[in-house]
Amino acid sequence: MIAAEDALLHDRKARILIVDDNRANVELFKMQLKTFDYETEVAYNGEEALERVRTFGPDLILLDLMMPKIDGYEVCRILKSDKNTWFIPVIIVTALRELQDKLKAIEIGADDFLIKPYNKLELITRVKSLLRLKELHDDLDTSENILFSLAQALEAKDNYTRGHSERVAKYSVDMAKALGLSLREQETIRRGALLHDIGKIGIRESVLNKPGALTENELEHVREHPVRGYEICCHLSSLSPTLSVIRNHHERFDGGGYPDRQEGEKITLPARIASVVDAYDAMTTDRPYRKGIKPREALEVFEKERDLGQWDPRLVNEFVKLLRTKLP
Repeated sequence: MIAAEDALLHDRKARILIVDDNRANVELFKMQLKTFDYETEVAYNGEEALERVRTFGPDLILLDLMMPKIDGYEVCRILKSDKNTWFIPVIIVTALRELQDKLKAIEIGADDFLIKPYNKLELITRVKSLLRLKELHDDLDTSENILFSLAQALEAKDNYTRGHSERVAKYSVDMAKALGLSLREQETIRRGALLHDIGKIGIRESVLNKPGALTENELEHVREHPVRGYEICCHLSSLSPTLSVIRNHHERFDGGGYPDRQEGEKITLPARIASVVDAYDAMTTDRPYRKGIKPREALEVFEKERDLGQWDPRLVNEFVKLLRTKLP
């Protein structure tokens, strides 16, 4: 018997979903995995597979290609285009031997490919390898969730900023969709926007909540938050695509912003989007030192100041157009 430590080091057994319309193949898979401490579930067609993914929550999927109703290609494509499932490893196990079949599976996001009849040792080795990668991803996901919770808790302490990052994230994703960005790019922008102010955890509350104008020293203290946020998040490699939003959402298109005085398109598109949306939410919500203005007044500010250097004029145009479709 193989020792239990060969399973994932989680509080539960690793879950494997077997998807094949041939019951004999399914039983063979189950027999070969039986000596390992895995929990298995079965689906006999593509529709069942998608339902089992939702209810069973697998850590890995063994997927046949040629099935009734929905074939394996479509199942894989659906899973790899959904942010909730795209990190589940998928091993294609098929009798198809043509190179184009393998290339097609890889193009839609399959993580590995085995030709029937396969070697049991090869199957088990690949299963273990991908389960380890999934475990690493889950550990990173836990660390990320701690940061997201921390950012949310930081805002919840202050009536003036409660919900700010969620609103910035929502409008930033709306902008990304309007610009035709991919689902992955939309997700990067969403995550960056949710964390864009996490660096304020290092800013004194007396300064953040001051009812009057800030002194120059206090302003400099507040302007430290993008770098502080970057330093908090930069150690998680999975957050690296979001770092430009966290660090550079206060840059100006004319180069007069902070902390890096970037200008024009040297500022990443996600950071430029967040800059516009962050400004809008700041204008339209109450702060300790002033009342927020109405959304239509904010649109007038954008139209009046579009070419003055703070924001990317093209993005201002897109944002104004987007808001006009949402405001009554």
